[in-house]
Amino acid sequence: MDSVPRGPEQRRSGSSTEPGALRFGVLGPVRAWRDGEPVATGSPQQRALLAALLLREGRTATAAELIDALWGEEPPSQALAAVRTYASRLRKVLDPGVLVSESGGYAVRGLGEGALDLAAAQELAAEAEKARNTGDLCHARDVLNRALSLWDGETLAGVPGPYAEAQRVRLEEWRLQLLESRLDMDLEQGCHAEAVSELTALTAAHPLRERLRELLMLALYRSGRQAEALAVYADTRRLLADELGVDPRPGLQSLQQRILRADPGLAEPSAPMAEPVAVPVRPAQLPATVPDFTGRASFVRELSGVLASASGDEARVMAVSALAGIGGVGKTTLAVHVAHAARASFPDGQLYVDLQGAGSRSAEPETVLGSFLRALGTADSAIPDSLEERAALYRSVLDGRKVLVLLDNARDAAQVRPLLPGTAGCAALVTSRVRMVDLAGAHLVDLDVMSPEEALALFTKIVGEERVGSEREAALDVVAACGFLPLAIRIAASRLAARRTWTVSVLAAKLADERRRLDELQAGDLAVKATFELGYGQLEPAQARAFRLLGLADGPDISLAAAAAVLDLPAEDTEDLLESLVDTSLLESAAPGRYRFHDLVRLYARACAERDEQPPSEREAAMSRLLDFYLATAVGVYAIERPGDRLVDGLEPTEHPGLVFTDGSAALDWLYTEASPLLAAVRQAAGTDRLRRGVDLLWAAKDLTESGANSHQYETTARAMCDATRAAGDARAAGRARTVLTDVLLVSGRIQQAEEEARLAMELADSVRDATAVSWVANNRGLICLHQHRYSAGKVLFHQAIEGFRATGNRAGEASALSNLSRAQLGMGNITEAVEIARHGLAVYLEMGRTMRLANGHFAVGVALAKAGRHNEALGQFSEAVSIFAGHRQRLWEGATNFRIAEVHLAAERPSHAAQHAEQALALGCIGGDRTRGNVLALLGRALSALGQADRANACWREAVSLLEQNSAPEVSEVRALLTPVT
Repeated sequence: MDSVPRGPEQRRSGSSTEPGALRFGVLGPVRAWRDGEPVATGSPQQRALLAALLLREGRTATAAELIDALWGEEPPSQALAAVRTYASRLRKVLDPGVLVSESGGYAVRGLGEGALDLAAAQELAAEAEKARNTGDLCHARDVLNRALSLWDGETLAGVPGPYAEAQRVRLEEWRLQLLESRLDMDLEQGCHAEAVSELTALTAAHPLRERLRELLMLALYRSGRQAEALAVYADTRRLLADELGVDPRPGLQSLQQRILRADPGLAEPSAPMAEPVAVPVRPAQLPATVPDFTGRASFVRELSGVLASASGDEARVMAVSALAGIGGVGKTTLAVHVAHAARASFPDGQLYVDLQGAGSRSAEPETVLGSFLRALGTADSAIPDSLEERAALYRSVLDGRKVLVLLDNARDAAQVRPLLPGTAGCAALVTSRVRMVDLAGAHLVDLDVMSPEEALALFTKIVGEERVGSEREAALDVVAACGFLPLAIRIAASRLAARRTWTVSVLAAKLADERRRLDELQAGDLAVKATFELGYGQLEPAQARAFRLLGLADGPDISLAAAAAVLDLPAEDTEDLLESLVDTSLLESAAPGRYRFHDLVRLYARACAERDEQPPSEREAAMSRLLDFYLATAVGVYAIERPGDRLVDGLEPTEHPGLVFTDGSAALDWLYTEASPLLAAVRQAAGTDRLRRGVDLLWAAKDLTESGANSHQYETTARAMCDATRAAGDARAAGRARTVLTDVLLVSGRIQQAEEEARLAMELADSVRDATAVSWVANNRGLICLHQHRYSAGKVLFHQAIEGFRATGNRAGEASALSNLSRAQLGMGNITEAVEIARHGLAVYLEMGRTMRLANGHFAVGVALAKAGRHNEALGQFSEAVSIFAGHRQRLWEGATNFRIAEVHLAAERPSHAAQHAEQALALGCIGGDRTRGNVLALLGRALSALGQADRANACWREAVSLLEQNSAPEVSEVRALLTPVT
């Protein structure tokens, strides 16, 4: 790294100083630059003279004033001569005319705009104040951050003399005032969670600064950490009494009382949270309305009236309208039409989601909330994990906005409730096959079939007035045969419109057989099936085959590449077929390159496959190709992320190829995008000959649980495969399924459950001599021993894993086991051996290149070095690890590394840094779930205690004890002992 100090132009953009001009810095060491190159400013006393002149902003300083500035009341006998010498030397290195002699003194003149970092900071601070006064908080925050970035360490660092000391104090006070102003604006914009870490460090550095304590209390309270907020006040009151013999100022006392009362005025920021963009995010997610929308006039008026009442100036409550009716009755079409008509009343945006309530696996509310929050401009890092927290944040983001939410195809009221806005001005439209009588306050609408007149009008709009007008009776026969169901009418009319040689009578005659019987058309889903039969019957053979086979896959949607695998066709031909099915409304285009069935259409497609697909083995072959596609692609992603890991060599072979990636980021994009369809394919392998491949696919996609992105869905699938393999009596597949489940349980910190699953996995893997599984299970069992503090047993298991990995040439596995063995040696007190073993593991990882698992090697070395007391070396290793984890989207590992960094800082007696990194670990989450969170809170408490914040420390320890007790963690007694009464 270049060690030359940065010039001001390297720390700030936007300067108008001309090239070649001098620049000066006093907000740090006193320095000068010309064209970014440092200019020698001489001895400390010479720099003190330069600083005194720069800070006078062009005014002349007499020789006496300069002598007093440099030496105070005890100047040397040759002080005047020294001043003249310093001035002469400075003239030689500065531009002509910059340092001038005047009236027996000196001055610095002729500097360009922005040439002095202090002047630039003053200009930016004035601009920020002006922006704040006009309400432009985003710009004010940005400008203040630019001003604060001009500081480069301690002001006037290393400059002697009483004048420099006085200016240091003055400018540091000003910097803190700017920082407080910026943090105040952070809280005004709702960035309280992000501010906690910074405020914790600042209050530790400036314990008597009450404004920082006040901001920290408010940030903690708004982050849902009321106990800690009150503990900060208690710590502050005790500190002020001990150090100064005074009570907190009235503002701080008032804030404590408001927190105790749960004052609603504190719950939300005074200004809405905003991203630093010129235009707020306004989602417009409504699907396109159909151009031939027909009838439903009374329903349109009714629903429009409800929405108008919600968006009006006198609105008191959020409006909810729930449309119910059988499948195909037109609920979605009506809701979308009404929503488009009401868009002007909801200028802040419209949200839409298909909740997939009619299928076997409806959308999870927490997943939908995550999508909605992103659409509303919330960063991924700010979206919490739990359903309750996401719902609360969602309602907060919508507060003060006028947004319409369309929740389509809901399963029941329980699925809908977390997705409803919470304030007046917003409204929700819900469609469902069930009548939501238990959705409190909802305006219920029962949507029946069309009237004969409306049905005929819709049919006529699609087919054309000319063709229908001459065969009106036949047209009435057609819509009656369709049961007046809009979806059935639309499909039938679209087919007729696409075939110019057909007459309406021909279509009516086709509907006269038993497939079109009115009793079937009126019998719930059978009515929809009869309508689909009409559309299906008009497909070309290739289209019909694609329709049948694609309906076999369980995922919420399917990519073009996966569809090509199902159909065993080139991607271009597959796209042509799928787009033609989209045109017939039998398939939907979910996004570019992605397709989905309506739930009922999928069921019908499967029925067609069971009835029509010949030979029947083709259905199994299609699903086998889909599973092969996912497995082959996932294996490729695994190999990119973990080169040298021979796990992939022990997986089931595939006959159909997958996608090939050369870029790690693109590979991960595919894995996370395909998570739901991929896991659905795994579940569908249960009870079939594809069982082993399904389990191996789950194993190859283990990043889905380690990243924390799809943990719940992954665990559900792992448990399903454990049940399926047990039922099938397949010991090899069962051993691997339980190995995968052990991984899941270890990541989430459920050690007792992991121990039982690992025991079963080892018995099964041993029974069939599955060397691949045996090594990984031994490694997992060793990790379990580490959690249980059974280090000797863990050492034995890690040696067993290392031997197994070496026997199969699995270098990555060997490196993993070596890294873990290092931790066992640490637990046994063998620190020197632990460092050597960890470095050996890192060396093996390095042989395989800069991959994700290299971060685990750095992590293990960091842990060992930290235990050895080599703190700076440990921090270097952890810095490498956290960078790699972040680049590979391993959020939980990134959090775990921040936890370890916090441990090092605390051991090195840097509690403020420890608290800051512990807060980051809490925000990210950690490998080990609630148990690790408990340990992070315990460490945060220790750091806060060292900073004199005993009440907040106790609040952290109480929560830590609760989490550790829930997980039967052996370290709970140690944390419980930290809890002491606060006097």
